Amino acid sequence: MEPISLDAVKTYSLWDRVSKVETSKFAVPHVKGQGFSAFIEKLPGILKGKDFPALIDAIVSAHHAKKPVIFGMGAHVIKCGLSPIIIDLMGKGVITTIALNGAGIIHDFETAIAGTTSEDVASSLTDGSFGMAKETAEEINGAIITGAAKGWGVGKSVGERICSLQASYQDYSILASAFKMEIPVTVHVAIGTDIIHQHPSASGAAIGEASMIDFRLLANQIKDMGNGGVFVNIGSSVILPEVFLKALNVCRNLGHEVKDFTTANMDMNNHYRPWTNVVTRPVLAGGSGYSFIGHHELMIPLLAAGIIEGIGYG
Repeated sequence: MEPISLDAVKTYSLWDRVSKVETSKFAVPHVKGQGFSAFIEKLPGILKGKDFPALIDAIVSAHHAKKPVIFGMGAHVIKCGLSPIIIDLMGKGVITTIALNGAGIIHDFETAIAGTTSEDVASSLTDGSFGMAKETAEEINGAIITGAAKGWGVGKSVGERICSLQASYQDYSILASAFKMEIPVTVHVAIGTDIIHQHPSASGAAIGEASMIDFRLLANQIKDMGNGGVFVNIGSSVILPEVFLKALNVCRNLGHEVKDFTTANMDMNNHYRPWTNVVTRPVLAGGSGYSFIGHHELMIPLLAAGIIEGIGYG
């Protein structure tokens, strides 16, 4: 058998071809002394180098238009030391709502009262002491029970408790800061997933009631996201993407036209639910969805710096 002949293959001119990459979109080297805005502007206009400035622009535009900017966050955002970045954006009026999972309130509370959090699970699991910190469970569970009786959600209840305790490190607390600023923090709990559920002070009725209140509070924010709002999911691979999708659906079911908004997922790995429930499905009716893979401790400060440059003050 002879090799096939290539003599008769059809060709075309390179100049006639449509190409996806061109030098006008290439990166420009950074120059010492130039500001962060210049750094962002010099990113390549290709792939994520194009998407990252687009997300910044969407958040800045939402801020100026007074549209909701909702950050949904897993607990690792707090454990990576990023609470001051989030609190700063809250204080500047950029982030209008925070959504957390159950673990988020634990690490936020421990940081606020002790200035430290995140135990060594592997070693403490061996003897059954994992998650058995007395103060953490009794104060958070007590706050939820008290708050639920007032008709409060989990976020407001725990934020108020941190403030009432006059916690030494409350300036590092997203919950306490939000309570003082009157910014909604909604907390979405799966029973049995958090260490405080292991304690006799936990009330399933109160946790469920308060988390349900927070679900409805989040939906009330999402209903106004149409025509320019933003939802960013950071580090939650299951709970918050599922909650966001259901809350969005409730809003549309009630007749709110929630479309033409921006969503983004930021995580250290690709996961199915954030991609489908945050980045793609919600914006099928109109809008843009972005996905970024990278370490929180690098990506979130970069995003925040870009936002601050964009809003023009702070």
